[in-house]
Amino acid sequence: MTVGEKFEKLLKIMEILRGPNGCDWDKSQTHETLIPYLIEESYEFIDEIRNKNYDNMKEELGDILLQIVFHSQIAKENNKFTIDDVLDILIEKLIRRHPHVFGNAKGYSYARWEEIKAKEKGTEKYSRIGKINYALPSLSLARRVQENAADVGFDWDNLDDVLSKIKEEIDEFKEAKNTKEKEEEFGDLLFALVNLSRFLKIDPEISLRKATEKFIKRFQKMEKLIERDNKTFENLSLDELNTYWEEAKK
Repeated sequence: MTVGEKFEKLLKIMEILRGPNGCDWDKSQTHETLIPYLIEESYEFIDEIRNKNYDNMKEELGDILLQIVFHSQIAKENNKFTIDDVLDILIEKLIRRHPHVFGNAKGYSYARWEEIKAKEKGTEKYSRIGKINYALPSLSLARRVQENAADVGFDWDNLDDVLSKIKEEIDEFKEAKNTKEKEEEFGDLLFALVNLSRFLKIDPEISLRKATEKFIKRFQKMEKLIERDNKTFENLSLDELNTYWEEAKK
């Protein structure tokens, strides 16, 4: 069976699932109800990339593909668009936005990419920082904006400058006089830290997730150590808890 035949079979299966004799759950879904699943499947795939588990990556990519087919089938039923429209737009976009591959332009240019996108939207005006996807998690949004700015030459020259900026933001946070100022300065500090992660080619979302997971494991280990000694967590002082914490870290 060819790739095309497999894809056609997948589309037919989804059509059956949404049909009169299909699955009640599948038939009840809408674009809105499927949003959590699309987000969840995307993060599950990202997790498998981090784990370098290629067998699971295949499965998770299939789950993401299912979401694309699912949404396309719903749109088809509502006479909005079809999977053919989705494929046509994607193919045309890839060719149009890569004139250095399919045309006469020389080399990749981020500025040209954004200019092409702006023309597609019917306006010659565009920002060199790119179209902002505000739906991204805050850390990813900050990293993406910084990457876009760096691509057009607005970036630090070296690591020392980045570190100096972090120290500057820490000092400004210390000087903040009220909650509003502290919130603003804390945001500036986080933004500077994301800049550091980008400069070091570290994904801030993944890095923070790893740190959080490490904290969870150590905390749960600490709880087990306390139970081992027949003690109660709530009855221990902070100093005693810190002693168990250091033991858990070992």
